[in-house]
Amino acid sequence: MSFELPDLPYAYDALDPFMSAETLEFHHDKHHQAYVTNGNKLLADSGLDGKSLEEIVKESYGENPGLFNNAGQHYNHIHFWKWMKKDGGGGASKIPGNLLKAIESDLGGYDKMREDFMNAGATQFGSGWCWLAVKDGKLEIMKTPNGENPLIHKASPILGCDVWEHSYYIDYRNARPKYLEAFVDSLVNWEYAAEMFESATS
Repeated sequence: MSFELPDLPYAYDALDPFMSAETLEFHHDKHHQAYVTNGNKLLADSGLDGKSLEEIVKESYGENPGLFNNAGQHYNHIHFWKWMKKDGGGGASKIPGNLLKAIESDLGGYDKMREDFMNAGATQFGSGWCWLAVKDGKLEIMKTPNGENPLIHKASPILGCDVWEHSYYIDYRNARPKYLEAFVDSLVNWEYAAEMFESATS
C-alpha cells in the first residue's frame, strides 16, 4: 500500500479557539504530508509494500528506523484528526456507555483518567504522544516517544494526543498542560474513541 494524506474531517477553523486554523494548516498540510512523502520513498525498497499500515508499523520497528518513524507518524495522525471534533470533550456524560464503564473499572473513573492522561502527555520528555489504549483486554494510560504508538507494545490505541511542539506551539507556546487540558475538555471525539474501543475488545 502507498501512504496517502487524508482530508481533515472538518474545516481548518472548526476547532477554534482550542486549535487554530494556522496550526491545522501547518500540522496537516506540512508535517503530516512530509510523513506521507518520506514514508512512500522509504516504503518502496523496504519489502513491506503491499502490507497494511498497521503491519508496516509493527514490522519496521527496530528494523527500519526511517520507515518506522514516518509510518508510525502517518498512522498516529490518521487517527489524531478523527480523535478531535468541534464541540468535543465534555466529560463523562459524553462518553458512550461501554467505554465509560471500562474507564470506571480499569482506570478509576473519568476524573482520574483525565488527570492521568494529561499527566502522561505533560511528562513525556521531548516529542511524543500520550495514549488511552487497550492491552490484555484492559484500558491503560501510556506515553511513547517520537512516532511510537501502542501497536508496538502489543496494545491497541483508542485515543491519542500529539505532544510534539508543532501540535500546540502556535496556539499555546510552551504551555503543553494548557493544550492537553483543551484537548481533553473541548476537542476529544469520544464517539470515535468508543468505535476503536469496540474494535479492540470485540
